[in-house]
Amino acid sequence: MTGTYHLVTLGCPKNQVDSDKLAGTLAADGMQAVDGAGEADLIVVNTCAFVDEARRESIDTVLALADERRDGAHLVVTGCMAERYGDELAEALPEIDRVAGFGVPVTLGSKHSSGVQSESTPSFDLLNLPRPASDRPWAYVKVAEGCDRACGFCAIPTFRGPQRSRSMEDVLAEVDALDAREIVLVAQDLAAFGRDQGVGDKAIVPLVEAVAARVDRVRLLYLYPSELTDRLVDAVCATGVPYFDLSLQHVSPPLMRRMRRWGDGGRFLERIAAIRAREPEAAFRSNFIVGYPGETEEDHDALLDFVVEAQVDWCGFFAYSAEEGTYAAGLDGVVDLGLMAERLGELTEIQDRITADRRDELIGRTVEVLVDEPGVGRTHREAPEIDGVVSVPADLPVGTFQSVTVTGALGPDLEAMALGPVVA
Repeated sequence: MTGTYHLVTLGCPKNQVDSDKLAGTLAADGMQAVDGAGEADLIVVNTCAFVDEARRESIDTVLALADERRDGAHLVVTGCMAERYGDELAEALPEIDRVAGFGVPVTLGSKHSSGVQSESTPSFDLLNLPRPASDRPWAYVKVAEGCDRACGFCAIPTFRGPQRSRSMEDVLAEVDALDAREIVLVAQDLAAFGRDQGVGDKAIVPLVEAVAARVDRVRLLYLYPSELTDRLVDAVCATGVPYFDLSLQHVSPPLMRRMRRWGDGGRFLERIAAIRAREPEAAFRSNFIVGYPGETEEDHDALLDFVVEAQVDWCGFFAYSAEEGTYAAGLDGVVDLGLMAERLGELTEIQDRITADRRDELIGRTVEVLVDEPGVGRTHREAPEIDGVVSVPADLPVGTFQSVTVTGALGPDLEAMALGPVVA
């Protein structure tokens, strides 16, 4: 198959990994990437369906690209939304030439497949497809697909399936091929890596150690708090990137039970304090759901108190979205949308101040950055694409580590000047 393609990725880093593998497959088939949808013979949209807002964005993107495409170009929709709503999507959007699941066919056959492959449209396993070398100094690597948990709000296991871990050999081969200086390991339940293969409860630890032996930085995204053992904490700190992305979701014990989640604010604060005692330079990120069915003022106040006390570096707050087929979709105690918005605003305002204060504390410090692009770097405190950045002199070579002095802060971002000669 020859021609040009334009690939648009929506959603989380796991989707970005899938898109990288699709791009590699299309390139291997002789297709060339183009920047504009209007120049492409094939347009692929890798969609997200995690919450209602993500679904709306996916649909709006598909319709916009349909308007941009030239005569004869094909529009393929894949990803979570295609997997979860394939038939409905194909019927509702006649602009789409093909709706496919996670094995996107590169040969376009019948108009709609909803993930069912025919002989003329071979399927392939995205999880284990090879990838080309990274065109950035960092890269995501997905180590598992699916999830075995039954969180009350999450529909991902219904369309991504149970956890399916890759072999360590396959992961390490991908790390080597990417030739990146920072590897970001991602999965829906990262710390459970390998458990489905019967290789032990903490296969993630030797994996982190093996990746750290190959690259300058290894970073972990999405850690379930009950899995954050001392052994895993030690392994993360030993990499030199003490960055902890903890999937907490809430802190009120009654609400956590309704969410079918482990933990509470007291346990979380204790764990964060223990890690900071172990490694004072540790950075933390988390996310919380606001307006889950049954959330009371007392629950909300508990979350406000936790945010103030925890002082995490980065934090996201998301309005609850009722997802078809989940436990929470049938719960009583639906929170009014206006009240939900008020709670979101209150939490966001507090966290913005905390983040700004923690960034201000770095002014005058000497830090090491990985230069991602001209004028932009990151320390161990910033994950790519989701956290703040460090503005650095534009002449610092991309892909190098540089020592810089922080001279200012503006909200989540820092400004820095080079310290001594530039390291090539």
